[in-house]
Amino acid sequence: MHYLFTSESVSEGHPDKVSDQISDAILDNMLAQDPQAHVACETLCTTGQVVIAGEVSCKGWVDIQKIARKTIADIGYTKADYKFEAESCGILTALHAQSADIDMGVSRANAEEQGAGDQGMMFGYATDETDNYMPLTLDLAHTLVYTLARIRKEGKQMTYLRPDSKSQVTIEYDAVYDRDGKPCGQRPVRIDTIVLSTQHDEVTGEGLPVTGEMIKKDIIDILLPRVATRDSRYSHLLHEFLADKNAKLLVNPTGNFVIGGPHGDTGLTGRKIIVDTYGGRGAHGGGAFSGKDPSKVDRSAAYAARWIAKHLVAAGVAHEVLVQVSYAIGVAEPVSLYVNTYGTAIVPMSDAEIAAKVAQLFDLRPAAIIRDLKLTQPIYEETAKYGHVGRTNEVVTKTFFDSDGNIFTREVELFTWEKLDRLAAVKAAFGL
Repeated sequence: MHYLFTSESVSEGHPDKVSDQISDAILDNMLAQDPQAHVACETLCTTGQVVIAGEVSCKGWVDIQKIARKTIADIGYTKADYKFEAESCGILTALHAQSADIDMGVSRANAEEQGAGDQGMMFGYATDETDNYMPLTLDLAHTLVYTLARIRKEGKQMTYLRPDSKSQVTIEYDAVYDRDGKPCGQRPVRIDTIVLSTQHDEVTGEGLPVTGEMIKKDIIDILLPRVATRDSRYSHLLHEFLADKNAKLLVNPTGNFVIGGPHGDTGLTGRKIIVDTYGGRGAHGGGAFSGKDPSKVDRSAAYAARWIAKHLVAAGVAHEVLVQVSYAIGVAEPVSLYVNTYGTAIVPMSDAEIAAKVAQLFDLRPAAIIRDLKLTQPIYEETAKYGHVGRTNEVVTKTFFDSDGNIFTREVELFTWEKLDRLAAVKAAFGL
């Protein structure tokens, strides 16, 4: 049975992602000084203006303007022609102290019994259709805009590119069944459609007008071969796509994309939650991530659910897994834990039995999640672009500003929820 599925991604220069990155950069600088900081930071950006609001509790002092301007410059908004530029945009700050009522629900004398920062349900998902256990549609959509941004920042090819861009990938799948006719996942057959919209200058450095035909040719000759080289998962599909007469490559479908970024569309923290997670596969609880410290289970429990789902698929428990966990504000223990294998379980167990095993293997109290995934580290700005999940776990050195505005560095471990550090224990528990 063949079917089509579509996911989209946006670049770091998309106005909503600009807002996400500013919020998470502020969070990181607070956590770098005070690992127990409580932060709920929201950012709005529009033509020549940034508004930052929210509630914080932090022992250190952070230069909000300096952090926001550095973040905007790093993205690439450094020219007055963009109508939104790092050094000239106005920045209005309206951060205030966190509610004492909320803090009362979260803080405990026994740190292990820290309550959830809010009620809600969070989801994690994993599939074995790619090496990083992500849906191929979203993984490819992310890779396209990420690679386009790298080309733009290198400044050697496609020099007309501006920071804002979007991608959308539609893949044709074939359902896969085992010998007993039981569904055991899906197999990507071909790329049906790629949509790419990228902001651009009106003229090239040589004074020639930038046309849709020019951009499309560069996408075919420069971007797609580079994506195919970067990741072997896409190479044969991309080569077949370019040779497929029935495949569709739509580049800047409106014909022109000069006005973009926060000048073309107001950006707001938390409006790209499907791009941030699984591209429409699995499910989403509705809570955004960026700008929130890990005491907010919207963020920390969603990361933990991904950690669990990835372990279950990697261990061979099922081909595809969705994990849901839910909380009540101020209560440490989850209200519920749910596992759905979509009928693809390999072990002879029901989904309820798998969930019971998971509850024994993973401590899902907020304090335990924060401890096990090292979430008090300043590791969040990197999550605010190209997805919070499916990323590479690595140790990096990051730069921050102290209370006096001086630069200091910290070594941190990124994307800890992508580690398979409990794989042996999971396999043993399920007899694999």
